Amino acid sequence: MQSIARTVAVLLVSPLLLTHAILSRLGSSDQSLETHSQILSMLPGTLGSYLRVGFYRHTLDHCHPTATISFGALLSKTNTRLGQHVYVGPRCMLGCVTLEDDVLLGPAVQIPSGPHMHGTSRLDVPIRKQPGIPRRVTVGRDSWIGASAIIMNNVGEQTIVGAGAVVTKPLPPRVVAAGSPAKQIRSRVE
Repeated sequence: MQSIARTVAVLLVSPLLLTHAILSRLGSSDQSLETHSQILSMLPGTLGSYLRVGFYRHTLDHCHPTATISFGALLSKTNTRLGQHVYVGPRCMLGCVTLEDDVLLGPAVQIPSGPHMHGTSRLDVPIRKQPGIPRRVTVGRDSWIGASAIIMNNVGEQTIVGAGAVVTKPLPPRVVAAGSPAKQIRSRVE
């Protein structure tokens, strides 16, 4: 039944796949993805998730068909990778990110494309005109990121990041981290 629903979802979003292909040729594929992401983010419920996944399976580097992408989630980079059984909570914002298998993102999690999205070194040039250094952020398999966390660096596998935490430095595997900036508060290994 789920495979039929996934196939129907792809058919339903095929007009958006066509406009994405056209807009990507006329401008940037990331800009087109962001536009379509905003449209698709407004579709509620399970149907909305199926339609989003149907679209992203054909527009991202990788989006496994078992992913769930909730209402209000915005994706902005075509080189994003979403593994098996990934759950992207409501109102999440994702840049260049890899979410490995079984990653859970609570509501309103933000994962920009690294900590240096904007240049700031020159005072004679507005920040908006200074080039940043975007990079991929990876959240390791079976990790759970709490609500409203901001993830600007890699998170090791089977790691839990507390709600509202701000990850500025890489986190090792199998730890619990919280705070701003996020710090390891305990190990998950006994």
